[in-house]
Amino acid sequence: MTAAPVLPSGPTGITLPPHVRTAFGVQDTEPRPVVWAGRRAWHCGDVLVRPVPDNAVAAWSAGVLDGLQVEGLRLAHPVRSSDGRWVVAGWAASRYVPGTLEPRYDAVIEAANRLHAATAELTRPRVLDGRDDLLARSAAVAWGERRISLDPATGGTLYAELAAYRTPVQVTPQVVHAELFGAVLFDDDVPALVDLVPAWRPPEWAAAVVVVDALAWGGADDGLPHRWSHLDEWPQMLLRAALYRLALHAQHPEASARTLPGLERAAGIVTALL
Repeated sequence: MTAAPVLPSGPTGITLPPHVRTAFGVQDTEPRPVVWAGRRAWHCGDVLVRPVPDNAVAAWSAGVLDGLQVEGLRLAHPVRSSDGRWVVAGWAASRYVPGTLEPRYDAVIEAANRLHAATAELTRPRVLDGRDDLLARSAAVAWGERRISLDPATGGTLYAELAAYRTPVQVTPQVVHAELFGAVLFDDDVPALVDLVPAWRPPEWAAAVVVVDALAWGGADDGLPHRWSHLDEWPQMLLRAALYRLALHAQHPEASARTLPGLERAAGIVTALL
């Protein structure tokens, strides 16, 4: 991968508190700070403990992953605390699954399709109700559900140009993982999923977000979007994925003109398919 996408930052400059280690039963294991799928975490034997940005979403995700089975996909199954909680003081734990990030983007999309086949029957999670964080707001903007002012210098101008191509679509929303780029690890040929970031959107859109991210920041070849053109409403899903990332980028406090060229490349490839 050539660079990382601009996403909400997690906490930095923190250490794993002793009471959290005790709660997850790893107090006798020396924690080793690691970066796991681009996220700060502490490796404690076969358990990984990490800070979470949203306690409610993390608890929902853990509850789903605890009982989820996906053929051909390893899952980082969550670990409960000693009193049965999934989240303790803003920290969650899961079993460690080996693997590294690799630019195998077709395999990531295949993993996404398997995952979303397994999550298709889940009901819309209440944790999404009234949500107004950067990711949810950017998705709503991309789908034309909200209008907000976007900084022209960091993506607003390009967003406005692309939004003119948006047309109605016939797709069915369900629970999807909204941030799969950088969340799938590979160890030999079996991919692993490290978490579940929920959104109530069509699975084709979630796959398209992987494509846009891979084109913008992962050095993917121009043929990647063409290889998945059999997916429903694909050009419009790619368009909404590009709008999603542009809206997020234009609002992000760490975004700059320096981080925009990748999205400009992805937008150009997507526009040619409309």
